[in-house]
Amino acid sequence: MIPEPAAPWQTWAEASEAGPRTVVADADAAGQRLDRFLADAIGTISRARVKSLIETGHVSRDGSTRRAPAEPVVAGAGYTIDLPPVAPAVPQPQNIALTILHEDADIVVLDKPAGLVVHPAPGNPDGTLVNALLAHCGESLTSIGGERRPGIVHRLDKDTSGVMVVAKTAEAHAALAAAFAARDLDRAYLALCWGLPVPAKGEIAGAIGRDPRDRKRMAVVARGGKPALTRYATQRCWHGAVALLECRLATGRTHQIRVHLASAGHPVVGDPAYLRRIPAAAGKLDTALRGRLLDFPRQALHAASLGFAHPRTGAPLSFAAPLPPDMAVLIAALDT
Repeated sequence: MIPEPAAPWQTWAEASEAGPRTVVADADAAGQRLDRFLADAIGTISRARVKSLIETGHVSRDGSTRRAPAEPVVAGAGYTIDLPPVAPAVPQPQNIALTILHEDADIVVLDKPAGLVVHPAPGNPDGTLVNALLAHCGESLTSIGGERRPGIVHRLDKDTSGVMVVAKTAEAHAALAAAFAARDLDRAYLALCWGLPVPAKGEIAGAIGRDPRDRKRMAVVARGGKPALTRYATQRCWHGAVALLECRLATGRTHQIRVHLASAGHPVVGDPAYLRRIPAAAGKLDTALRGRLLDFPRQALHAASLGFAHPRTGAPLSFAAPLPPDMAVLIAALDT
């Protein structure tokens, strides 16, 4: 049952509670951005939070779902925002299967599957690697590295698969964090990209920062970015259209490999953020193969290996994860 409409600019102390809240826009509100209008009307949640709720389908106008935060408000319309239950402040253990490559008293090394978010964040309050680690390691993990990201010293994007190391003790967390900060480790990624990079082995340099045209994406920027360097080597290529690259990071910026390859004209196959149009190289493939590559549902990027010194003993360690089945199947199709 929808509650009675409140006054257009009423502040609701109870807005932090789950459930629908409805406001009717008056003439003064007409033409305002929807996210600003609702944030001002409710008063107890941020505009960024309202924007997220709009984009995820939690806002309606007279019963019709609205998904555009910048949509102009219509005078006389009733806007309902359905506040979901507040997620626990501290991640909870969840029984999620993990592929463990190595475990001892100090660390866990695992093969993260594509589709698994590393830690809770807006839009992904649970079902993450952190939730799985809390169930696997027990309460000892909760005090390491912060309550929202216990044990986490580095991360992979949700749809990037491959090797990760997690700290089980505060001492291991500090040592591994220092190693990642100093790049005192060896990481190799495998990426399927469009086109054939020239030269076949080389470097891509370019400062990375927020894309000024789309703040949800990163980009190579002229000002305000952080220096970034990616080294690559072509492992295989097919039909002059697709290449398998081994990429190594001299720096560790958000989406670095994806941004650098896209900036060089060789976006990662399936990349939802940085592959914005059908690549010219796709025209070199037959219709069926081209379709399989263009329909690949995630970025074809895999953290293939990770080498580092054990955080307590100093012994050199190296771990590898095989290509995930979806990338292996795609490569098999390229081979036929």
